Amino acid sequence: PGVYPKVVKAAEPLQCVPYARWKSGVTIWGDAWNWWDKAEGRFERTSEPEDGAVMVLKGYAENGRGHVAVVRKVISDREIVVDHANWLNGGEISLESPVMDVSEDNDWSRVRVWYTPGDHYGGRVYEVQGFILSDS
Repeated sequence: PGVYPKVVKAAEPLQCVPYARWKSGVTIWGDAWNWWDKAEGRFERTSEPEDGAVMVLKGYAENGRGHVAVVRKVISDREIVVDHANWLNGGEISLESPVMDVSEDNDWSRVRVWYTPGDHYGGRVYEVQGFILSDS
């Protein structure tokens, strides 16, 4: 429905954190896995996605890793579209990537992320800490 996932090369390889900071205006530094805690008291945090919010994944690959992505658009109560960097581990930018809520309670605590090279949802399920709202 008007969503066209694509992967573009960055001028220089990008990590998810500086890309999310730039796209969202959420001015947090440090590894993605600690963004949720660092946002406390500085930015509004929510369990529901909103346009422009930063989605924080935890335990990506291992507990000491995370990932952040910027919500581009809320499609429905179970699907959003995000822009994010380095999802494919090559420093690239993935644009308009669908993300599906697969949590049992429809509470955005568990998601599957679109795998653009294969044109399908990836098989892994990721835990979501929540969404950080920009104050801009």
